[in-house]
Amino acid sequence: MANGIEKYTLSEMMQKIEEVINQNPGPIEGMNVIYQFNITGDEEGIYQLQVGDGRAKVSEDGEGANCTLVLSLRNFRQFLLGKLNGTAAFMTGKLKIKGDIGKAIKLEVLLREYNLKEYL
Repeated sequence: MANGIEKYTLSEMMQKIEEVINQNPGPIEGMNVIYQFNITGDEEGIYQLQVGDGRAKVSEDGEGANCTLVLSLRNFRQFLLGKLNGTAAFMTGKLKIKGDIGKAIKLEVLLREYNLKEYL
């Protein structure tokens, strides 16, 4: 249902990420990190994905992010589907990273494990 991602609002996509991760917490076992997504474009928003104690929690705004990713809504959708390589996006300016770049790389690997394109 990868083509259906356009029908999801930013908020709905973030809630879906939380839901999918919490259904299978294995890949996040031992992780303790806060990712912040600053989304620009047609639908703007700031969301945090807090991962710790084997659970994921999405919230709007917040403080204390270890890694902040700044990208457009269009690029965020492509990133979630695995169609936008994080390193290439960073090198071409489609993705800006503030904070721990290593954690950003870990996020991309993590999202691949969850294969979100199956759910969005």
